Amino acid sequence: MFSKLTALLQQAVDTEEEPIQLLDSFVSHWKGITNYYIVTTDETLPVKQTDIPWRLRQMVDILVYEEKQMERGETGPCMEYLLQHKILETLCTLAKAGYPPGMKQQVLVLLTKLLGQIQQPLLPHINVHRPVQKLIHLCGEGLGSKMEKEEVQFLTTVCAKLSQDPYLINFFIEKKNSADSRKLLPCSFGKSEGQPKDAVRTGTPLSSLATGISPLHSDQSPVTSIPFASIKPDGKDGQPDKSLINALLTLTASEKNQFALKACEGLLLLATLPEEGTARYMVESTMLRQTLADKLSYLYRQIPDTVDPGQIELLGRVDWRSHYAASNVEDAESFPGKGAVTFFFSWLDYCNQLVKEAHEVTAAAVAQEIRKRFFVTVLEPQLEQVSEVGILLSTALLMGVVTHITSSRLLDELVFFLLGDEREAEILTQPACHKLRSLLIERCNHLSDEISIATLRFFEQLLQKPQEHIIYNLVLRNLIGRCYIGNNTGYEERAAENEQLDETEEFEEDPFFTDIYTGSRFPASDWLVAPAAMQKTTKADGKPEVNRIVNSFLCLVPDTVKTSHLVAGCGYDTYLVDAHRMFQGCCVNAKEWKWPLSRSNLESCDPGGVFYEGDFLKVLFDRMAQILHQPYDLNLQVTSVISKVALFPHPHLHEYLLDPYINLSPSCRSLFSIIVRVIGDLMQKIQRIPQFPSKLLLVRRQLMGLEPENVVDHTTILKGVIVLEEFCKELAAISFVKYPSEPD
Repeated sequence: MFSKLTALLQQAVDTEEEPIQLLDSFVSHWKGITNYYIVTTDETLPVKQTDIPWRLRQMVDILVYEEKQMERGETGPCMEYLLQHKILETLCTLAKAGYPPGMKQQVLVLLTKLLGQIQQPLLPHINVHRPVQKLIHLCGEGLGSKMEKEEVQFLTTVCAKLSQDPYLINFFIEKKNSADSRKLLPCSFGKSEGQPKDAVRTGTPLSSLATGISPLHSDQSPVTSIPFASIKPDGKDGQPDKSLINALLTLTASEKNQFALKACEGLLLLATLPEEGTARYMVESTMLRQTLADKLSYLYRQIPDTVDPGQIELLGRVDWRSHYAASNVEDAESFPGKGAVTFFFSWLDYCNQLVKEAHEVTAAAVAQEIRKRFFVTVLEPQLEQVSEVGILLSTALLMGVVTHITSSRLLDELVFFLLGDEREAEILTQPACHKLRSLLIERCNHLSDEISIATLRFFEQLLQKPQEHIIYNLVLRNLIGRCYIGNNTGYEERAAENEQLDETEEFEEDPFFTDIYTGSRFPASDWLVAPAAMQKTTKADGKPEVNRIVNSFLCLVPDTVKTSHLVAGCGYDTYLVDAHRMFQGCCVNAKEWKWPLSRSNLESCDPGGVFYEGDFLKVLFDRMAQILHQPYDLNLQVTSVISKVALFPHPHLHEYLLDPYINLSPSCRSLFSIIVRVIGDLMQKIQRIPQFPSKLLLVRRQLMGLEPENVVDHTTILKGVIVLEEFCKELAAISFVKYPSEPD
């Protein structure tokens, strides 16, 4: 800076002029600029071929140097001259006229430096914020222009100043010339709590600015197939609305990623401003929410139908900043359509962050708009298609959507879109209330194993999201009444009744508990434990001891069909660490949900209630019952989803899924009873498989990579047995880690 000042003074000496003060130098440079317009005759000469850019730089340098010499809070004579003579107003007029060619670019650079380098607040001055507003109107007029860089730098500098002093946004809120412009539309996006009504400290009251805005759920024309870059928000009389927000929205579609990134960051700064009136203006008087949602829909539609669903899952989470900052060159792990997929997820990640960080009014409005314009209009038809290829692709993309959404507002909209808002217990004889929920659940038991696996994987991902309505809608709504309990007597009375029964008579009530195993290699007495004997270990309060429950699951698979003890590293303890970690994660989320710590009294339950486990548990139980006849990958996914459900710390869910001793109501099944029946089926089938133990051990070693993959007879059932054994160990581990957290 000192070198520039020295050069300036040296120039005065060279021209044999007397030493001049800063103000004289500043005025001299300004008169040099104005004199150009008086004497020039060539209107086509580019501004860079004149001395105007140099003089503008000198003026900024003088202002910055002057401020450093002044006491804090004082305004120097050069700055006063700039403000009093409305120099910025004149420069913005010249920029609009584009004379000489390229003048707009120079004015953008000047104002960017001025706002960025001058420490004293300039925007509150009318002779600053008014020309800044005029210059904003000149930004975002067309993508691909040579001034995109300067426009983005100028706009983001303005946004940075507004984030430092949020009240300054009032100077950049467009007024509407409407008869009812003195009223602010009622906000339909949720009220802001804790915000004072007089949050705006200065400037024009916001109550006189927002008018004539269509409501959130007004009819909107569908997104066309034209490139998104050509979609522009409309203002009065169909002309583009040239507000700060809409200028940034236009530049987010820049073909140059670094400019689009800066525009996105500027929008993010504005969305986080704390004033409620500002948030209401953004959602009611700009195209923010519509543009964000429409671009999301447009990018989704650009994904080719030929994209491999497996590659989408391997892609993982896409960070919007990293995506925009990355090079456009394809990487070594590229696949056909990767660019379109990453662009879509990148924009979704940006929308998610904006909703997460924005004022609650803005967040609610944007989330609702995304649900209406993207979830319902675009995503739902894709999920409802019947083509197997289309189902797999849409399900993979849906998993990606679930992965990327972490904002509570946006997650709420997604969950209610997918599952509906019903919380009453399901009734078997009544049709499903929510079509999409029913469709997704049915696909877990689809004829195509690939579709079943993909849909189950989606539900597994969904169950890990911190949203209470997911597990409640899918499972808990049907367990609250505890209608799965056979009668209203306590465990003590049931245990006494069971002791009086003859074991043989009790088994004869179920075709799987007959003496069909008499004389077989695996008699039932070797692996079935009588319920009456087990009930004797029940505590006085009706809760079975944890060690007996753990042993019940560990001993459920007969020793004669176990192989984990023959291979190192396959013990039950291997599941304890993972079970503890996942359960702690569930408990952290559940703290916000205010679930009961103990089961409700049976006296308060409806004695005449008919129990139905619900569509979701039904399809999981149906799949579990076929574990010996299903592909290995499908079995892994089914058991994984059930484990995720069993981990939730709700007492009714724990009782129904993990308590082997509950007295089930007639025609009611539980997870334990299903596994018992599967074991019964297994003991029959293995009698017809020669060399069963050796083949079973071989298959286990193959699955662990200890043996080469050779063809083995009865592979499906052998792998099913291994999955069943491991699943029982996992359930035992979950039972163990959950019981200490329950009150005695």
